Amino acid sequence: MKKGRNRYLVFIGVFLVSTLAKAQQDPQVTQYMYNMSVINPAYATDTEGVVNLGGLYRTQWVGAVGAPKTGSLFVHSPIAKKVEMGLSFVNDVIGDVVHENNIYVDFAYVLPISDKNKLSFGLKGGVTIYDVDFAGFKYTDNLPDNAFDNVNKTLPNVGAGTFFFSDNYYLGLSVPNLLTTKHMESKNGINYTGVEAIHYFFTGGYVFELNPNLKFKPAFMMKGVSGAPLSLDLTANFLINNLVGLGAGYRLDDSVSGLVNFYVTPTLRIGYSYDYTLSNLGKYNSGSHEIFLLFDIDTSILSSKGYEKSPRFF
Repeated sequence: MKKGRNRYLVFIGVFLVSTLAKAQQDPQVTQYMYNMSVINPAYATDTEGVVNLGGLYRTQWVGAVGAPKTGSLFVHSPIAKKVEMGLSFVNDVIGDVVHENNIYVDFAYVLPISDKNKLSFGLKGGVTIYDVDFAGFKYTDNLPDNAFDNVNKTLPNVGAGTFFFSDNYYLGLSVPNLLTTKHMESKNGINYTGVEAIHYFFTGGYVFELNPNLKFKPAFMMKGVSGAPLSLDLTANFLINNLVGLGAGYRLDDSVSGLVNFYVTPTLRIGYSYDYTLSNLGKYNSGSHEIFLLFDIDTSILSSKGYEKSPRFF
């Protein structure tokens, strides 16, 4: 019974930390610079004739009971001059009890600011399918808290963002969920409320060419939400011969990371990262693993010009 109770407490701790504390409510990823369209609807490459596809999978806090697992898929491409559109899907699972699926369409309008700099404005719209199912969950008390009720809701939401970029740097500001929604409501005269709060993202990155065969790529992501500490990710990557990326990351008061990625071809890249947990939660897990895949399909008849010679940095 004691062992079962400990597993129960660890699960609840993981659930609360992953939804309310420093990780906040939106899924966190380490390789955010390659998953930008999920965060910011204004993300754009402005590469005519190229369809960008990507996928990311993260298993967080391996070994902890009820640890989150997150998968995302995205596709986006210019569809007209100055206009890009995309589609993103994010699946977040906590302990096979909480399942959340986000399906969104993105629209971005790109304005040239100068010969090299561009500014895009983006809108995101879609739905969150939120499902909580405690079937088969073993309670330690005969009468569990009424808050542990099954929930199944489809919640609409919209988001907005801006993205200032060139070939070698970017700055982004976005709010992917402008509408606050309640996951749980009043029942039996008692209020049980889980509100999805508005999250703010500020991101940036730069490519320094140290020599023709070595580039330094620092990046950052700040995430803020009312009622939780500010989350800050700092990442430094080196790109060697435009083929291999090696780097390290730090998430404020949470973890340190190692990152690696490879250009299998000029248009196909795969990557992996490992997070070592620095917080007290590190006692209950062996770290977090994350993989991504990026694939660019060049549909233009000018595929031999420029694009293959200049890999996508972000």
